[in-house]
Amino acid sequence: MPSAERSIKSPAMKITLVRMAAVASFLFFLASNLIAQTYTPPRTPSGDPDLQGIWQVRNTANWDLQHHSGSYKTPAGLGVVVDPPDGSIPYQPWAAEKKKQNFATRATTDPREKCYLAGVPRTMYLPYPLQIIQSPEEVMIFSEYVHTVRWIPLKKIDRYPSYESWMGDPRAHWEGTTLVVETIGFNDQTWFDYAGNFHSDALKTTERLTRTAPDVITYEVILEDPKVFTRPWTIRMPIYLHRDRTEILENECYIYAQER
Repeated sequence: MPSAERSIKSPAMKITLVRMAAVASFLFFLASNLIAQTYTPPRTPSGDPDLQGIWQVRNTANWDLQHHSGSYKTPAGLGVVVDPPDGSIPYQPWAAEKKKQNFATRATTDPREKCYLAGVPRTMYLPYPLQIIQSPEEVMIFSEYVHTVRWIPLKKIDRYPSYESWMGDPRAHWEGTTLVVETIGFNDQTWFDYAGNFHSDALKTTERLTRTAPDVITYEVILEDPKVFTRPWTIRMPIYLHRDRTEILENECYIYAQER
């Protein structure tokens, strides 16, 4: 084994990667907060903060929410878990074992490998562009991945009892310049990433989208699931505006499914 590969797998290197990820997340948090305090986002004709445009992440959260080295089909990347501060995911003991099983079989059991919808929040950090459009009563998010559409009402609408779906049942409101989206009503069929991080049908997500610069939305999600986790936990990342795209294209995942 080459010395570089040995070193990255050593306990000391793993500790170093954890610290690097924690420091990077903290610095991004400080920088985004500082910018957000000084940046005034554009407004729509109705006066709401304007989040419209075509956006895309530049990180590797789709492959693994936590810090990770590169491997087959997985680019190296720093983690996006900001709470707990050490970047861990607070699984219950049984769920930690289930996550290990998912990781071992991820090449065939990741729902995205079957061309299923990616769910929330994974749709937001897939390696595909997404488009946001909005009105005073709703926000629509379109992902280039398998024609995914998120309809997010801003007005009061009663929830359906026992509702469950791949993308959940969202409701949103504005808190200052931040769009807050609370979603429940998920099934248990989606993963958070290719590493096998998962949830149950008790998942609740609270997303916060804040335009903190002309070309940046700071995206934060609190994830709660008492069936799987011991406490709520949080991820955070920037999403960047495309300057050279005026529309999203198509990604017909069924083509790849047929090839397999």
